[in-house]
Amino acid sequence: MAETLIPYVAEMGFTHIEFMPVSEHPYDPSWGYQTTGLYAPSARFGGPDGFARFIDGAHRAGISVLIDWVPAHFPVDEHGLAHFDGTALYEHEDPRLGFHPDWNTAIYNFGRREVMSFLVNNALFWAEHYHVDGLRVDAVASMLYRDYSRKDGEWIPNEWGGRENWEAVEFLRAMNKALYGTHPGIVTIAEESTSWPGVSKPAHEGGLGFGFKWNMGFMHDTLQYMARDPVHRKFHHDEITFGLVYAFSENFVLPLSHDEVVHGKGSLLTKMSGDDWQKFANLRAYYGLMWGYPGKKLLFMGQEFAQRREWSEERALDWDLLNHPAHAGVSRLVRDLNRLYREKPALHARDCEAEGFEWLVVDDAQASVFAWLRKAPGAAPIAVVSNMTPALHDHYRLPLPHDGLWREVLNSDAEIYGGSGKGNLGAVTAQHGGAQIVLPPLATVMFEFVG
Repeated sequence: MAETLIPYVAEMGFTHIEFMPVSEHPYDPSWGYQTTGLYAPSARFGGPDGFARFIDGAHRAGISVLIDWVPAHFPVDEHGLAHFDGTALYEHEDPRLGFHPDWNTAIYNFGRREVMSFLVNNALFWAEHYHVDGLRVDAVASMLYRDYSRKDGEWIPNEWGGRENWEAVEFLRAMNKALYGTHPGIVTIAEESTSWPGVSKPAHEGGLGFGFKWNMGFMHDTLQYMARDPVHRKFHHDEITFGLVYAFSENFVLPLSHDEVVHGKGSLLTKMSGDDWQKFANLRAYYGLMWGYPGKKLLFMGQEFAQRREWSEERALDWDLLNHPAHAGVSRLVRDLNRLYREKPALHARDCEAEGFEWLVVDDAQASVFAWLRKAPGAAPIAVVSNMTPALHDHYRLPLPHDGLWREVLNSDAEIYGGSGKGNLGAVTAQHGGAQIVLPPLATVMFEFVG
């Protein structure tokens, strides 16, 4: 894997590789989320030394490695932690406290110091022993609420009569404090699907102490929007704009994860509306919008070349699709978006701060156009404009904050990406607070202020 994956990721311009759980697990279709050996890299992929070698190789190529970590639950297989000494040692005796109906698994007894120590030390183990650069913590919401996926009578309130699992909160704070306190530069990311306050706020300020939180709302709303026929999108304009109301309430990662392309949900490409050409155009426009949107970007494998089939752990990705121009075009676009994102501070430096974002066009629902400015101190601002209809707008008036030349630095409709090649011949000139621009069909364009 080191010889093939690391050069590919580097060439595509990604900064991080995130692995689904590498800890030992008994059941292949769980993808590692049913962990039995928290301290053991799975033998499926080679020995522990091989995993260490992979991470070392990634670091030499300037790529960070994140791993999915699962302290939310554990399977009840006899060779695992369940009833380890014949008693409920790691879990709770009462199933209303200690059993997950969703996954048929046991819940750690976070209130026991020995259990908290076991888990916090496991987080430190991956950082110290294997030098991983961060942990993405799975199913945090299921840890925070005692009534998660439960009906009345199936759970026990906390001592104040509430639904919060304060023992889990203390554990998460302790884990984040331990990791951030001993490993400068490490990052923890919470998959947390509710509006629990302060997930990415420091623990000493009353938060959970994570560095980032997955933005499930962005993923859900925007994919729902992209699935709509463009004729209907004007009635659902807020599915794109609403996310900006809370975009800076946490440090967000925008996740297009494995969960969106399995179990009958289809691939990202097949979620897009329209015929085949429009599906590709929609996907390219969507990626352009996402890379211009505040927050860090995450793609699941295969999405960078528009994998057609739903993902399955039983087969490889359909790499031969890269021989087809439309798929190769999406791959080129993602590579260029990554390069642009890394090179332009306006696009990344203030991802989590409201000062880095400003609406230019927020209410043009009729034309399904969205436009905003990304900015950072000392950097040239970049305007991001998306046209989510198949109509070409060849005289669109775009308000811009500075008069002068704005260079077109990205156009998802460019022919090299598989588009129709409509655009602005490299630049537009703003006068009196705006510019006449060409907005290609189903496309995102970006303009950088030159002066």
